[in-house]
Amino acid sequence: MPDSWAEEEPAISIPPFLTQLAVSGAAVLVIVALAAVARLARATPPLDETSARTLLSEDYPEARIDRVWIAADGAAALARAGDRALYLFRLGDAWVARDLPWAEAAAAPVRDGRLHLRLGGVSPRLARPALSGWSPETV
Repeated sequence: MPDSWAEEEPAISIPPFLTQLAVSGAAVLVIVALAAVARLARATPPLDETSARTLLSEDYPEARIDRVWIAADGAAALARAGDRALYLFRLGDAWVARDLPWAEAAAAPVRDGRLHLRLGGVSPRLARPALSGWSPETV
């Protein structure tokens, strides 16, 4: 057997192949981890009266807010602006505002300490705030 045959490398070199496979697998794991982290919502601070007024004034700049009720968990607020009720609630990592006639908000039933608002296009779960000190003033 000639010496040149013994120096030939096999068709597939095992160590470089395994190295390439390990690097590719690690890259896929990093991409999967980044995708998982990217889906996490950032923490949204609970509402207080000042922040609720500020957020509502961004969506309803012409509204003159008379009174604000904040949910016990800080995840929603209901404000009276003349004959309109402005409802602000957390959805994911943002705030969403809706409006409805004040008469409907004042007549909404309270069950188990939660006000049951009827809002089109809003999940019933999101439209049931536990408002602190809720007592509608129907003037």
